[in-house]
Amino acid sequence: MKSMKLILGLSILSLLIYSCDTQPKIYEWRGENRSGVYQENNLLKEWPEDGPELVWEFDQLGYGYGTPVFTEDRMYVLGEIDSIGYLFNFDLEGNLLWKKEYGVEWTKTFRGSRSTPTVVNDLLYVCSGLGDIYCFDANTGDKKWTRELKKDFQGQYTMHGHSESLIIEDEKVYLMPGGSEYNVVALNRFTGDLIWNNKGMGERPAYNAPRIIKLATRNVLVQFSAYHLMGFDTKTGELLWSYLQDNLEPEKRTLGMGDTHSNTVIYEDGFIYYVAGDGNCGVKLELSDDGSQVTEVWRNADFDGFMGGIINLGDYLYSCGTKKPQLMSIHKNTGEIASTLKIGSGAVIAADNLIYYYNQKGKVMLIDPNPSDMKVISEFEIKKGQKEHFAHPVINNGILYIRHGDYIAAYNINNSNK
Repeated sequence: MKSMKLILGLSILSLLIYSCDTQPKIYEWRGENRSGVYQENNLLKEWPEDGPELVWEFDQLGYGYGTPVFTEDRMYVLGEIDSIGYLFNFDLEGNLLWKKEYGVEWTKTFRGSRSTPTVVNDLLYVCSGLGDIYCFDANTGDKKWTRELKKDFQGQYTMHGHSESLIIEDEKVYLMPGGSEYNVVALNRFTGDLIWNNKGMGERPAYNAPRIIKLATRNVLVQFSAYHLMGFDTKTGELLWSYLQDNLEPEKRTLGMGDTHSNTVIYEDGFIYYVAGDGNCGVKLELSDDGSQVTEVWRNADFDGFMGGIINLGDYLYSCGTKKPQLMSIHKNTGEIASTLKIGSGAVIAADNLIYYYNQKGKVMLIDPNPSDMKVISEFEIKKGQKEHFAHPVINNGILYIRHGDYIAAYNINNSNK
């Protein structure tokens, strides 16, 4: 009897170990938990006057604002050339391995690719500016399946193109078509087949890259539509709660008015934090233990970043301003702005206890995040590339990557090589 129990116990243990070992590794937008805080160490604490060492550069990406994503040995990024979207695959030395066409891209306003690919094991997922989904073999670039936002889900376009970096959970990939019937959907990531659909609030998309919050009893998909933040049970698709962006009167809610909520939310210890410059601006919500409801804790209309991201460091959040183009720190408990730095609106990430800021005038800055007295330590300027400086910086293995339209540059910021 004891031997049978021992065998059963060992079998269960082996199953658990196997289950842990076979959990897929996901590479996605803004790094771990989509947080914008990269788990890198031993990085340079200041840069030479003309910036860190340029390791490699490439100037034929086509138009685009999406950032690259990295696996252990590959880099993937999207670009638009002559109205067609392409998936580019590089090795980490900057050598182009292949590029594959995925379909028509957005060209009406701020033309170019918008999103960051998501990689899970040997499959890669792309969302175009038209809201169409493509699944590729990450090794060969062979297209596996496609779903179209308009044709398959009667979706709605935003004013400036769909900007959703797709999120994966287990066998599901999620998309917000933004239609009255198919508002938010979960698809089988291996086949593209519909798993569940929710009508949501019937609103168009809001340029938002969603976040999944993992709780003890369920996982919650958190995503903006044009005028609501919503939480869905990822397993069933049930709409658990919605939170109105009430900054704009209903009669003024037309396309392009009050519907731009680009920043992925932050979650920590039972609280959701977000910055929506075209919505309720800086907000802290308490999420119930079972994920079924939210309660507002504070909001601050001056913490009003549109699309530069939000990062969480210690007791403070950091994001860029819009009405006042500056970097801001805000206390998570009180909702009060602690410090500002007049360096223009831009995109913000962090690594090794420092902030990296790429402003919309093309300057890349290394910043001391002291929340009461932020300071620029070093800076340099991106002089190559085209169109707006909207792409977020990325750090991978001690290399800082900056994209400007059809141009991408890799800079060595690893202190151990110095």
